[in-house]
Amino acid sequence: MADEKKPEENAAETPANETPETKAPKADAPAEEAKADDSKAKKTEAEEKPAEEKKAEKVSDLADLGDIAGDAPQGDAAAIAVSTAPLREQELDKEGRAYATGRRKDAVARVWIKPGKGKVTVNGRDQETYFARPTLRLIINQPFAITDREGQYDVIATVRGGGLSGQAGAVKHGISQALSKYEPELRATVKAAGFLTRDSRVVERKKYGRAKARRSFQFSKR
Repeated sequence: MADEKKPEENAAETPANETPETKAPKADAPAEEAKADDSKAKKTEAEEKPAEEKKAEKVSDLADLGDIAGDAPQGDAAAIAVSTAPLREQELDKEGRAYATGRRKDAVARVWIKPGKGKVTVNGRDQETYFARPTLRLIINQPFAITDREGQYDVIATVRGGGLSGQAGAVKHGISQALSKYEPELRATVKAAGFLTRDSRVVERKKYGRAKARRSFQFSKR
């Protein structure tokens, strides 16, 4: 009799609405919650992707604007020559020449340039005679080479002081200054190459107690 009552009591204890089929969903509830979380994560990822794509589009647009504005990497002097600064006025004398003074070490050069066939006269002599070394003539020709003006200007220069190397540097400095005055649009190119800057390097003075600026006398122990 006791065994017969137990099933009845169990049936009475369990609610009438609950069945084995209704119990099963409760056991599967964690799995459903995990699925819901996965679906939410996918939705958030899908929403984030368009935002990232919009940001990428903005960056590409800014890059395009930079290209239009001319933000290019650093290049040679010809590429650096592009400048937004206003051009200076052309400076010519009564004879249509541009004049400038060049300096290097102890040498000072007065230089006049005018359109011609590329003849260079230094102290009344041709450059091949005055500057016999090819390297010195190459130094003088650098301002014309960098601006693509070789053989288009005649140069008349008078130079005093220093040696041949210093005089060649002074003439080069004067040509660079005069060329920028005759054609102001070339100033940026010449300046980018560093030809408008006066080279301040000079011979170091001799010190007392030494043979030269740095050279010491020979040491004798006895």
